Amino acid sequence: MQLGINLGYWGAGMDADNLAVAQEADRLGYAVCWAAEAYGSDAATVLTWVAAQTERIDVGSAIFQIPARQPAMTAMTAATLDSLSGGRFRLGLGVSGPQVSEGWYGVKFDKPLARTREYVEIVRKAMTRERLSYEGQHWTLPLPGGPGKPIKLTVHPEREHIPLYIAAIGPKNLEQTGEIADGALLIFPSADHLEDTAIQYLRAGREKAGKTLDGFDVCPTLPLAVGDDKDVAALADTFRPYTALYVGGMGSRKQNFYNQLAQRMGYEKEAAEIQDKYLSGDKQGAAAAIPHDLIDKTTLLGSVDRIADRMQAYAAAGVTTLTLAPAGFTLDERIASLRAGTEAMERAGLA
Repeated sequence: MQLGINLGYWGAGMDADNLAVAQEADRLGYAVCWAAEAYGSDAATVLTWVAAQTERIDVGSAIFQIPARQPAMTAMTAATLDSLSGGRFRLGLGVSGPQVSEGWYGVKFDKPLARTREYVEIVRKAMTRERLSYEGQHWTLPLPGGPGKPIKLTVHPEREHIPLYIAAIGPKNLEQTGEIADGALLIFPSADHLEDTAIQYLRAGREKAGKTLDGFDVCPTLPLAVGDDKDVAALADTFRPYTALYVGGMGSRKQNFYNQLAQRMGYEKEAAEIQDKYLSGDKQGAAAAIPHDLIDKTTLLGSVDRIADRMQAYAAAGVTTLTLAPAGFTLDERIASLRAGTEAMERAGLA
């Protein structure tokens, strides 16, 4: 199992600190540095900035939003980033959610699985540098009856095959991800529930493609907070607003993928209460309603030894790249968390 780092969103006034975190992760031997986008900073610019000021660590989009870019543009960006970084780019894709897709990009959030499949097929075909033509339900290239003609990508990526990941939560999306991608980006992963909530569906998708999970990158992101084991409850409390946002407010009442995941983990009643309170405006009440156990199972909390034990559990559950989101109010605290992550890996015998 390898370690990664997730820098989240940029543009919140801590960009210099984020770069320093990425550089320290590079020095410590972390495998990949991911950056996210929603409706603020875009991931491509951030990854270019990080790649230019690091040496070995891969840079990955977690995620490029499918409704934000035409697939051929994503192929251009991926090929360019891979070339400029010396073969260190990983392409992470995701459909985002209905509020962002329709509210920010003006793209209908319909048939996300079919759209993702076509998108991946076009991106991969474009990056082969063959002349691009495609006939699908959502994209037709070139447009018929017009001046367009099949064009091929002029940029040469560093590698023939750029690793492609999909952010997946639901069973059908996970199965398709196993079938068409090289890795899965997971959120709110519990080692205790990973087989039931993710791995079995990824395996089914790989089998559909005539493959196994060998070589497929299972890549969950876990918040990390280091401290005394006696203070685990207090450490967990720091992540209550984060968990409440996703389980309670990330999406509509009928379509919240994170809420549905919490239900599949056995928190049906609690997930409903969190959502009810969050959507009614009681964010503090929503945070207070989150069971401690839910937070503890989906984060890495406590001493280095406790974190090492949890890392062993994730490795045994099938995780191949464990991506950390280190907590801390200062740069020094985040750097200390990064170093603790490396130490925990060594104590777990996974380094």
